[in-house]
Amino acid sequence: MKFLIKHETGKRLRVHLPMKRMTYREADTLDYYLNGFSEISEVKVYERTADTVITYNCDRKRIIEIIRSFSFDSVDVPENYFESSGRELSAQYTDKIASDIMLHYVKRAVLPVSIRRIWDGIKAVKYVIRGLKTIKNKRLQVELLDAVAISAAMFMGDYKTASNVMFLLGIGDTLEEWTHKRSVGDLARQMSLNIEKVWVVTDSGEIQIDSSEIVCGDKVCVRMGNMIPFDGEVYGGEAMVNQASMTGEPAAVRKTPGSSVFAGTVVEEGEIIIVVTQVGGCGRFDKIVKMIEESEKLKSSLESKAERLADSLVPYTLAASVLTYLFSRNVTKAVSVLMVDYSCALKMTMPLSVLSAIREAGDHGITVKGGKYLEAVADADTIVFDKTGTLTKAAPTVKKVVSFCDESEDELLRQAACLEEHFPHSVARAVVDAALEKGLMHEELHTKAEYIVAHGIASYIDDKKVVIGSYHFVFEDEGAVIPSEKQKLYDELPDDYSHLYFAKDGKLCACILIEDPMREESADVVAKLREQGFKHIVMMTGDNERTAAKIAAEAGITEYYSEVLPEDKAGYIEKAKAEGRHVIMVGDGINDSPALSASDAGIAISEGAEIARQIADITISSSDLESIVTLRKISTLLMSRIRFNYRTIVGFNTSLIGLGVAGVLPPSSSAMLHNGSTVALGLKSMTNLLPENEI
Repeated sequence: MKFLIKHETGKRLRVHLPMKRMTYREADTLDYYLNGFSEISEVKVYERTADTVITYNCDRKRIIEIIRSFSFDSVDVPENYFESSGRELSAQYTDKIASDIMLHYVKRAVLPVSIRRIWDGIKAVKYVIRGLKTIKNKRLQVELLDAVAISAAMFMGDYKTASNVMFLLGIGDTLEEWTHKRSVGDLARQMSLNIEKVWVVTDSGEIQIDSSEIVCGDKVCVRMGNMIPFDGEVYGGEAMVNQASMTGEPAAVRKTPGSSVFAGTVVEEGEIIIVVTQVGGCGRFDKIVKMIEESEKLKSSLESKAERLADSLVPYTLAASVLTYLFSRNVTKAVSVLMVDYSCALKMTMPLSVLSAIREAGDHGITVKGGKYLEAVADADTIVFDKTGTLTKAAPTVKKVVSFCDESEDELLRQAACLEEHFPHSVARAVVDAALEKGLMHEELHTKAEYIVAHGIASYIDDKKVVIGSYHFVFEDEGAVIPSEKQKLYDELPDDYSHLYFAKDGKLCACILIEDPMREESADVVAKLREQGFKHIVMMTGDNERTAAKIAAEAGITEYYSEVLPEDKAGYIEKAKAEGRHVIMVGDGINDSPALSASDAGIAISEGAEIARQIADITISSSDLESIVTLRKISTLLMSRIRFNYRTIVGFNTSLIGLGVAGVLPPSSSAMLHNGSTVALGLKSMTNLLPENEI
């Protein structure tokens, strides 16, 4: 495509496409195309001017090639990308605010006074009706104060003040509505599906294909710990499905043949085959938005407390106005009190602060499902880490396969990969990837595989029972033994690696050595968390004592527990909470789910098991644990902002009331200062919490 470079500085280009403006769909298409290149670090598309600002990290010539290769028709954009785009929403609210401001001042400059009074009188009816509804509902709320203040101003003939009050109230309502929808939309986009591969059941067995190739009528197998990728009907099997993302209901629901299932829900137990009834966007984005908007999770306790206080202050404001009139017999002073209230500002700034913090966290790759969890992170004094895939790298690798039988190492790896490929765990992926790198292709060698949480997998190959998993599972639960002639080989297994045991017919066949190095940033993150006020930093793992001690020492963690089961992790958290501690848990696997649920705020790694992400209250990018440090900073700064807003609103508005009662401020000035400060605090609450150099 042809384009014009309008401006260029360093690694930043502003280009103009040969058109007057782009449609929202065209702008989203260009945005999707450019964001698909790793060479481009940031993209901003302006549909009104057909301009695009590109920040890149490669050679300039490469960027020119990328832009030239673009055409609207050649880019295949998923429909759910358009469905979840906030571009049109932002444009609509920008236009609405601009038109409201223009109309307000043009009306004042052009229309005769008599027409303006009629206009304002008609407009005031809406606010009066809103106020009267609060009385009808037997609740005195801020809407009643607005109605009384506007009516009193008009009764006194101060139409200018009444007009300004209604104008500022309208702008404040629009800003609040816009920020709420934008923040909820951002959160919903982060929670939307991102499933690339699915297992399809065919006449010849199961095959793994791209999710984009699925059509209605296909049969898809979903196993424990995995997310259901499409709306459908259960064809076979039985499972307990967590539907919290769709219904907000925490308890899993039993699904049997004939039951309906929804995209985005997760299989907690069991295994099902579904017949796909709807593909594409599936309306999932809209469902998530509805769930978020209806959920009380969005409100922190500080936010809820401020809103309750806001409503409770309305009767006192009305009483203060009446008393002012009774003592002074001055209508102007009484109206000055009515022009100022606490609840308007409290109800506007608190939700904006929380939703903006959630949006800002999203900019750092952190998905937060509600304000109460930001508050929990800010208050936490204990943080519990899982080891594998959390403190250690999310992509462990197979270092070596040690054979304890007459089968070759490659053959044993092939069989192990065939079992592991069905289940969501970083170690399982390591085995599958190792087989793939060696070109060890495998069809289904086994019968139905059974996954035992935090232990391993059991199945049959050639009528022989096979098990693969931890020492506890293979040797203690399943009773496997080490061939007597191989005892020395077993004793010489290096301790520097995690051990994955593979046994057939009760005899150890192989030990797969997994290299699970600690993340480079782990020690630094632990040190920073300690500086941020965490008194207890704990590591819990199912690995043996020697491996656990090694990783804990490298990470700078003094309190650790080895060879623990899922219930042990949850038990530790419950005990800590009973002692009065505030606990957050960080994990990535199915076995971390009970602990994530038990904690005050559960944090899942984005590339971990689907069930962990579903149950968790917060999800962070797997690329860097530094996100946890950022999350703590955002949470702490949010709580500081909420407290600052509260003190400012109460202090400033109390001063305005005092000046009004003293006759220093007329009603018009009180209204202007009150509403102006409310909008100013609202705008401030929408800004980023972190300093610019940390963004």
